[in-house]
Amino acid sequence: MFRLFKKFYEKKPLILSFKSQIKSWEKANRRMKWGIRKIEFAKISTPEKLNEEDKKDGFIGSILCYGFGDDSSAHSDAVLSGKLAWEYAVQKWSVKVWQCRYIIFDKPENIRLRPQTVKRPKSFYTVKFKPGDHRVYKTSSEFRKTAKKSTGCGPEGIQLLTITHPHMARLMNQRQMSFMTFADYDVAPHGFFDFYDAVQMFCSQNTLGLGIGNIDKNYPLFGISEIRF
Repeated sequence: MFRLFKKFYEKKPLILSFKSQIKSWEKANRRMKWGIRKIEFAKISTPEKLNEEDKKDGFIGSILCYGFGDDSSAHSDAVLSGKLAWEYAVQKWSVKVWQCRYIIFDKPENIRLRPQTVKRPKSFYTVKFKPGDHRVYKTSSEFRKTAKKSTGCGPEGIQLLTITHPHMARLMNQRQMSFMTFADYDVAPHGFFDFYDAVQMFCSQNTLGLGIGNIDKNYPLFGISEIRF
């Protein structure tokens, strides 16, 4: 995986600087009128560098995320956090998008943050990021059972591809990077709380797609992206 990235990123890093990520959030906030306050931006601090264990485990840097709303337990609403980021992509004039009809952000019987995972903070927070590798044959279900110090992406993945790191979508489009499965987002395709799918994102034929995949199946070209708090 890292050999694939090395040549392309001799000039541009895969994970952008925190200054660049903050600017991307400021731009999105202005355009979408989300109401993220200046004091929240002022409180953002540069994250600590990856330690040797992080690097050994395949993490490549830290990404800046934002928790919108409230889940009634002092944490953010992880579904709303993903929805708003996707709406930002939809409203970009320069981006073609496709959304699976089974992903309905406004219906809790259709999508949720999986119950066994880490609840997401409110406001800005940082996580360490590891891109998925489609050559690693592991299903979302298997990943969930074996993940220890890390977990799958939820809203972080959508925010990554639409707000802070849209160049990753272009890499996907050029087949220079694996498509992404977000194992922390449960989807019930029929809306009966039958949560057996996970959210997936890809970019192909110049179209950014938001889809789903069964948690017990492995999908060619898709890798499971990880985050570490």
